[in-house]
Amino acid sequence: MRSFVVARIASGLVSILFISFLVFLGTALLPGDAATAMLGQEATPELVESLRQALGLDQPLLIRYLDWLWDALHGDFGVSLSNGQPAMAMLLPRLENSLILAFSAAVIVLPLAISIGLFAAIKKGRPFDTMSGLVSALFLSMPSFMIGYVLIYVFAVEFRLFPAVSSVRASTSLTGWVWALTLPVLTLVLVAQSHVLKVTRAAVLGVMGSDYILMAETKGIPRIRIILLHALPNALSSIVSICMITMAHLIVDVVVIEAVFSYPGMGKLMVDAVAYRDIPVVQACGVLFSAIFVVLNMLADLLGVLVNPRQRLPRRGA
Repeated sequence: MRSFVVARIASGLVSILFISFLVFLGTALLPGDAATAMLGQEATPELVESLRQALGLDQPLLIRYLDWLWDALHGDFGVSLSNGQPAMAMLLPRLENSLILAFSAAVIVLPLAISIGLFAAIKKGRPFDTMSGLVSALFLSMPSFMIGYVLIYVFAVEFRLFPAVSSVRASTSLTGWVWALTLPVLTLVLVAQSHVLKVTRAAVLGVMGSDYILMAETKGIPRIRIILLHALPNALSSIVSICMITMAHLIVDVVVIEAVFSYPGMGKLMVDAVAYRDIPVVQACGVLFSAIFVVLNMLADLLGVLVNPRQRLPRRGA
């Protein structure tokens, strides 16, 4: 168990390091450079070259990456090319907004989808099972931005119940936050529910074919009790893993959803930074998004092992 945890953490750190290189390489290969973006097209070649030397842009790519990585490990991703502020100072308040959005959706979607998946397993083959599968497949097949625009049209344009633009500030009241977050959170819930529902149902039904479940059924124990007391604990490994993976995808999905609803989160900041070619902000957002995604996937593997007694206990004869 200990060796698995160490190996999984090490692989996660290597993944983050590799992703950071890809992010830096991708932004470094973009046409133009930071010096030209900062000084403008009318700057003289001498002035541009002087700033390139000051920024270290005349150094080889590997040297630039190692210098950037060293600064990033100390929380310094450089300064924004658009306003001269430190990239992290711009990013942290937006990160807080993104986490509020993602975890608000997670608090709703995880218990809801698990409950529906359990009930679908209990009612296997019945109308509820069929309808829940069709509805989840419908939303799974739709792009997240399309779901967002449909909700805006229905609830913001037609019925005028919620705002189409989710603008919030630090001074916004709790009621204002709830009002502004309703449509973005609902969009994320509809996008994420299908995976949790299907895995929960499949994991429970997979355990239902075990010998001890068949023995319990022959004793006349009600099906709902068998599922809740016998099947569910042994299916927790898969359910916990998909819950953590769903949270990781929620963090990634906020990039699209924030752009759709103009929500002031890290995803919206990244989209704006790409539009303005603000490379330091793009790099900071890309690395942080990737790190969160990798860490949550790593936790999915670790928690999946922790809740599975068969994987925690050493094998006999080993």
